Amino acid sequence: MTVLHNEITINAPIEKIWAALTNIEELEKYDPTVKKSTATTPSKSGIGAARKVEMLDGKNWFEEKCTVSKPHEALAYELTACSFPVHQLKHSYRFEARGNQTTVRQVMEYRMKFGFFGKILDALIVRKQSDKGIKAFLGGLKSFTEK
Repeated sequence: MTVLHNEITINAPIEKIWAALTNIEELEKYDPTVKKSTATTPSKSGIGAARKVEMLDGKNWFEEKCTVSKPHEALAYELTACSFPVHQLKHSYRFEARGNQTTVRQVMEYRMKFGFFGKILDALIVRKQSDKGIKAFLGGLKSFTEK
């Protein structure tokens, strides 16, 4: 399993960041790699809320659902289906508020498809692309919530 750790400090109150991350139909507003995020459940936030996400590249997509939702404390989403060469992926968030600043810590854990070949693919390409994508996502979240 590959584990990636990232964090960012955002000059915005935790409530604003929480609202952005938990509304499953707003992902394209701050993730520069996403074309469209559509709810696939009646609930648009909270445990069980699910979405289908179309990537900006026009060919990749993923579906995920919220599995942890502890307001202003912890949040997690797990992949349920995707076009990527992964068969298990979870990204979780922790928050630390200090005044009008919030530090967001994200941990992404995933397993590759294709056995040994998948491990090589991860080491050569996927890990770097995933980390770059997370950094772009966090940068977009920062810009969006600091407005």
